[in-house]
Amino acid sequence: MRGKRYGSALVWFRRDLRAYDHAALYHALKDSSAVHCVFVFDTEILDALPSRVDRRVEFIRESLVELRATLEQMGGGLIVRHARARDEIPRLAEELRIQAVYTNQDYEPVALERDRTVQRTLLEQGVLLHTFKDQVIFEKDEILTREGRPFGVFTPYKNTWLERLDDFYVKAYPVDKYTDALARHSDDKMPDLDDLGFRHSNLKDLRLPTGTSGGKTWLRDFASRIDHYEERRDYPAVKGPSYLSVHLRFGTISIRELASLARSQGGRGAGTWLSELVWRDFYFMILHHHPHVVTHAFHPELDHIPYPNREDLFAAWCEARTGYPLVDAAMRQINQSGYMHNRLRMVTASFLVKDLHVDWRWGERYFARQLNDYDLAANNGGWQWAASTGCDAQPYFRIFNPVTQSERFDADGKFIKLYLPELAAVPTRHIHAPWLMSAAEQRACGITIGRDYPAPVVDHAQARKVALEMYGKVKRREG
Repeated sequence: MRGKRYGSALVWFRRDLRAYDHAALYHALKDSSAVHCVFVFDTEILDALPSRVDRRVEFIRESLVELRATLEQMGGGLIVRHARARDEIPRLAEELRIQAVYTNQDYEPVALERDRTVQRTLLEQGVLLHTFKDQVIFEKDEILTREGRPFGVFTPYKNTWLERLDDFYVKAYPVDKYTDALARHSDDKMPDLDDLGFRHSNLKDLRLPTGTSGGKTWLRDFASRIDHYEERRDYPAVKGPSYLSVHLRFGTISIRELASLARSQGGRGAGTWLSELVWRDFYFMILHHHPHVVTHAFHPELDHIPYPNREDLFAAWCEARTGYPLVDAAMRQINQSGYMHNRLRMVTASFLVKDLHVDWRWGERYFARQLNDYDLAANNGGWQWAASTGCDAQPYFRIFNPVTQSERFDADGKFIKLYLPELAAVPTRHIHAPWLMSAAEQRACGITIGRDYPAPVVDHAQARKVALEMYGKVKRREG
């Protein structure tokens, strides 16, 4: 075709499992006469997972089934391989006589190292690697202070982000205009979970829809109630959040589509939700400029907080045995479903660090194993915010009270009783602190605290004092 830069190109799908509004796919189709598409189940990632039952692997696999079918309807196809990506991409490029590989930018340090390796190998073969911004609205150095430095505080970052946002940044890539360049494939079958070394999870029981069709279904549902987002988002027993985080994480829907929706809807609900998308970009920016946050506190002096790290208390938190109903219900939610309401992520994180005095990195790693929507930048940013070690963090002297949080955001105990059925008969006036019931009251609702449901593993008031002392010593020492 006239005007094409390359005869053949390869689009490497990663966390962008859709065939619309896709930066790398769009540019490859525009630039090349024949475009091949590939996804690699990377053994470097899969082999490191602690369990052979992982909802995320199953979500990806089911989303790929739909993606392949969509690409075939568009005249192309999808090659799916199970191998080490840093080896398989150059090997496939050589096999298909590829001149350029197109992929969307990743920002995690391990992924960046992998991409540098792939780029070097491809160059040795005379093949170029092109990367594109796709999973964020603004990346890297696009939002800076007037002095040209990265922001360290969210609000001024957000204000600058909103000032820069215009139609250009939310405009979709018109992939459908160039589909004639897609190359067909009669590749081997889509690998089953067994082929990948995994077993089925409870994904289908959770009715978590996969692929772009699933993401679009939930997006339409959220669009019908976005006006109420601000007033409902903090209540876990209410249908307030968008529930789109897993689709955003794996790119089955487009971040530009979501930001465009928020802009077009207007109103306080849409504005508040747009702020959540800004937080997401903010944490990606922090990870880019400060990669040390992966293993260290954003503020280095806060690496010296002397957490006791009692393993029995950490186990009680992981296993929903803290004796604080809202915390335990939230931990059962994540353990059973891989999802946790955002308000409860803050409550449980604060409780682990400020009440149980366990290092935030322990909790961050646990969430990384459990969350369907696990994203390094957002997970790390959220945990450092709650632990008061990050940029623009929760001040260390503001400590979430698990009882008052419960009374405020689950006043009737509906969420608690959903995940803690052993407390179903506890009256609303006691559901937030059932250990305060008398023996007669416990008998009346058929429960004994300490036997049927744990007594609190710590006293919040005392734990708060210890946390303030721990943080205060470090703050005073560092001046």
